[in-house]
Amino acid sequence: MNLSRLTGLVVSLIMLPLLVACNEASKDRPTSDSFDSHGVENFTVYKQPTCDCCKKWMSRLERAGFDSTAKHPADLNAIKARYRIAPRYQSCHTAVSSQGYVFEGHIPARYIQAFLANPPDDAIGLVVPGMPLGSPGMEVGGRFTPYQVLLLKKDGSSEVFANVENAAQQYQREAQP
Repeated sequence: MNLSRLTGLVVSLIMLPLLVACNEASKDRPTSDSFDSHGVENFTVYKQPTCDCCKKWMSRLERAGFDSTAKHPADLNAIKARYRIAPRYQSCHTAVSSQGYVFEGHIPARYIQAFLANPPDDAIGLVVPGMPLGSPGMEVGGRFTPYQVLLLKKDGSSEVFANVENAAQQYQREAQP
């Protein structure tokens, strides 16, 4: 066997595990088919069928120009595990964008828009842990609890993406119907 063929074989053996890993990772990433004919970002929202706050959040998302489809898995915790959302970051629903980013909980659409316009390389998405009173979908009269939108990183850590101090702040720049 000549040196050229031997080198090609060694490179192929080195690259094989990387190609398999890339193929496995891409299985969870939606394709460009997830965009509609107008290039609108589509979200698959995994939630319980009876959760009204999730429906309200999806309405807010759609008012901001996104499309969403609800899915009701038998095991919502398995979905959260699949997308690497640690229990401390969890909420009532998990949305996955057509680009494969994860948006957990009652995140204002304006922060999703900002994230998608310039997603950090090490990010898997955004989270609003729990169900803060007054967040999109959790509106109850004029009551509001300040909360943080966290940037969830591939290594499982997070950092503050935005501090939401009042109800008006979460809807700035959001498209109106």
